[in-house]
Amino acid sequence: MANKKLAFEIGTEELPAFALHNATLKLPALMGDALDAAKIPHGEVEVCTTPRRLIALVANVPERTEAVDEEFKGPSVAIAYDDEGNLTKAALGFARGKGVEPQALERRDVDGTEYVFAIKHTDSLEVAELLPAVLESVITSIPWPKSQRWGTRREQFSRPVRWLVALLGDQVIPVEFAGIKADNRTRGHRFLAPGEKAVADAGSLIDVVRNAAVVPSEQEREQSIREQVRAIEQKTGLVAELPAKTMEEVVNLTEFPTVMVGEFDESFLAVPKEITVDAMLVHQRYFPLFNQDGTLSNKFLITSNGDPAFAENIVDGNERVVAARLYDAKFFYDEDLKAPLESYVDKLSTVVFQEALGTTRAKTDRMVKLAGFMANDAGLSGQEVEEAKRAAYLAKADLVTSAVVEFTSVQGIMGRYYALAAGEDPIVADAIADHYRPRFAGDELPRSTVGMVVACADKLDSICGLFAVDQAPTGSSDPFALRRSAIGILSMLASGLSIELLPAIDEALSIYREDGLAFDFDETRAAVVDFMTTRVVVMLRDEGLPADVIEAVLASGVREPRTIAARARVLQEARANDPETFEDLATAYARANNLRDASLSDQVDDALLAADSRALNEAVARAEASLEDALAADDYQQALATLAALRGPIDAFFESVMVMDDDVAVRENNLRLLNKFVEVFANVADFGKMAKK
Repeated sequence: MANKKLAFEIGTEELPAFALHNATLKLPALMGDALDAAKIPHGEVEVCTTPRRLIALVANVPERTEAVDEEFKGPSVAIAYDDEGNLTKAALGFARGKGVEPQALERRDVDGTEYVFAIKHTDSLEVAELLPAVLESVITSIPWPKSQRWGTRREQFSRPVRWLVALLGDQVIPVEFAGIKADNRTRGHRFLAPGEKAVADAGSLIDVVRNAAVVPSEQEREQSIREQVRAIEQKTGLVAELPAKTMEEVVNLTEFPTVMVGEFDESFLAVPKEITVDAMLVHQRYFPLFNQDGTLSNKFLITSNGDPAFAENIVDGNERVVAARLYDAKFFYDEDLKAPLESYVDKLSTVVFQEALGTTRAKTDRMVKLAGFMANDAGLSGQEVEEAKRAAYLAKADLVTSAVVEFTSVQGIMGRYYALAAGEDPIVADAIADHYRPRFAGDELPRSTVGMVVACADKLDSICGLFAVDQAPTGSSDPFALRRSAIGILSMLASGLSIELLPAIDEALSIYREDGLAFDFDETRAAVVDFMTTRVVVMLRDEGLPADVIEAVLASGVREPRTIAARARVLQEARANDPETFEDLATAYARANNLRDASLSDQVDDALLAADSRALNEAVARAEASLEDALAADDYQQALATLAALRGPIDAFFESVMVMDDDVAVRENNLRLLNKFVEVFANVADFGKMAKK
């Protein structure tokens, strides 16, 4: 018998856009796994979804499963039977696990030892009889962030299920869910082709849906939207902004997308463009249109799911909606401007930052202190230090303005506008806008050093405070996005912000302690440092640095992120590009490390040293001084060169000196010298942790 196509459609009320996208990604595996579990052979699984339907198409499904004979080797006969010849618990459990009767177990010789075997026969079965249970399991296994019940039903789904289509070839599969039994009738577009549409067989389902004014896949709908947008751009000379997240949502809000151009009154262009764009993108899912010079135009794109024949009415209705939102935005903006930004700072006392850490007003005071400390540490001028403190003082003020309360995604951005309107320095205003950056991986960093200082102060205050009150991230939870904050700090340090992070952590924790927060300072500091170090390791490994190089640097005890990164990169570069230097480093370290005695000190008695021992001791002393200067200057290449130069003295030492001398005093003095030698290396990296190449 020829294989057939299986078509399964779950018809629903409109599904949430992002939940639908996630279900679309998971449905192929869910269908494949369900068929595999029922031992139904099948070909490729194709999935098409719209806001009102999830469709799975499976190729090459046979009418019957294959008959299968399976044999399973069990325990040895010595274990399977007791002294009286009765089956033991081990044998009974084996039989039960394989689904055979205990008396059906067979005894077979395998290389001179007898074992029991279970022989299992599975008959060929009608696939159509297996599919109802399979398809029902697919329905119930689709993951949704939230599910609901409807009517008097107990079954749950993201939205009420209204119809089911299940066809194996032209045969209807009688799967049932929530009181609905599958048939061969799908539904068309709610407005353009309403009502039931008959489906002759599984292979024609998509064509029937398409002919009923439904674009059946995410990819096709997105392509259609983009093509329509390009045509409008060419006609108008304007440029559309199509953020991926909004596009993903719009694609899953429509079954037959039609892009139309709307317009709003030019007077609303006086409102900062960010708040206007937010009102359109986030609140209404409209795409804004920009002029060629990057300024916002008073036109926008609507993606309609309605009848294009009524485009004029659709556009008019959407223009009314956006006008109302923009009127609100303009009203809030104008009202906020009636008072200077500074006047909102004290109102932050009504906004809780975190229950144990107090209000956002208290956080503002901490940020000012920490920003001043960091700005000084970064070597900024007196004016820049004051700018950083001023920006930190005003950074959160816009949180209590009407515009930001209504349009939360423009926090910081509105603070910049309000700061400029109040006559604040542009550097301060930019730092206010930038202090939330970077907000995600790949996001832009703050534009100025002052902005980076304020951003670091904000993020580090949150990290230290939340660790102090036992709100550190867990493996599955990071509600305050502290990992993202840590990566943001490290990204700014990597970009050239010359701040020592460990002293800044100490300062942040000290500020909390001065404010009366009770916590274990040393324990919290250790946890924060470890947290930041872990983020450094993750970033360096993502960069491609080998784990053993990173571990070698960390073993030296260094925890300053910039130092860890710089040393690891230089060390890897030496191993990859200067193998001779690395060979000298590895060999010199290995020879000494293999013999040193950690139970002894590194205090060497010069009087007991032979000539080559004295030469090595002097070389180590010179290396210590040179290394101290190189590390102080962050010149890690020079540090490695200094260590590599010890290869000659250590080789001469081993060639002429009997380390394990019969004289205990001489022997222990030699071992102390080796301890001293290894300690010099330990200040840079533990070369013993690096795989030698």
